[in-house]
Amino acid sequence: QVQLVESGGGLVQAGGSLRLSCAASGRTPVMNLMDWYRWYRQAPGKQRELVAGITSGGSTNYADSVKGRFTISRDRAKNTLYLQMDSLKPEDTAVYFCNAHTEAWGGMDYWGKGTLVTVSS
Repeated sequence: QVQLVESGGGLVQAGGSLRLSCAASGRTPVMNLMDWYRWYRQAPGKQRELVAGITSGGSTNYADSVKGRFTISRDRAKNTLYLQMDSLKPEDTAVYFCNAHTEAWGGMDYWGKGTLVTVSS
């Protein structure tokens, strides 16, 4: 099992910055099987969408809507995933979720409970 706990959300004005964190914990052998970590978000009345991801090898990918503004990173020593969000826009308002995925056992996903980001205009 892998537990994920997000933090760092809050209220910020448009153009501001926030850094989200996702602390991962669990049995080391299981955590070592994670193939990638991702940030998703879900705005009110909308479907959950992928924001950014980072593989176990360090490759990253981003949604077009956040490219150049958001940066995903990972501190292996601290078992923590980050999402640096700059130049925030009101349309970035959403609950942000941390996700960990492994291809083992036919594919398993772990989710945090989310942290709310509100960007005021």
